Amino acid sequence: MCNINNEIIYEISEDSAAEYTMPIEEGLNDFNDLITGISDRKPLNILIKSNKTGKVIGGMQGRTSLGLLFVDLFYLPPELRRNGIGTEILRRFEDEGRKRGCSAAFLYTISFQAPDFYKKHGWVEFGRIECIPTGTSRIFMKKTL
Repeated sequence: MCNINNEIIYEISEDSAAEYTMPIEEGLNDFNDLITGISDRKPLNILIKSNKTGKVIGGMQGRTSLGLLFVDLFYLPPELRRNGIGTEILRRFEDEGRKRGCSAAFLYTISFQAPDFYKKHGWVEFGRIECIPTGTSRIFMKKTL
């Protein structure tokens, strides 16, 4: 009988290089594809670029998979907030999710970030976990597309 514990090494790492993360991502994706028979995951990014430099200065990133739209990150520089740009980014993101066949969307935000922004656009809180600093929460939200 083989002792698997003699054949592996446990390592804690803060390195997010692809050589470390891709075997995990690909392994889970392969498992999901085998079980569901569906391989439809695609990244989705809505980018905001500077007119002057062409560099990305903000936007939204996420993905679609198995009929769900996931918002992973959303950032706008402070000077671009409160003038409709965020609303337009979110609208385009959701529209692309619908085009890809998604029926629902999911995200989490932090209580000091933008939960009211999402609520204003039809997102509904379905969970909350307290975190630090004291009085702060991770807020999980969903939206039917």
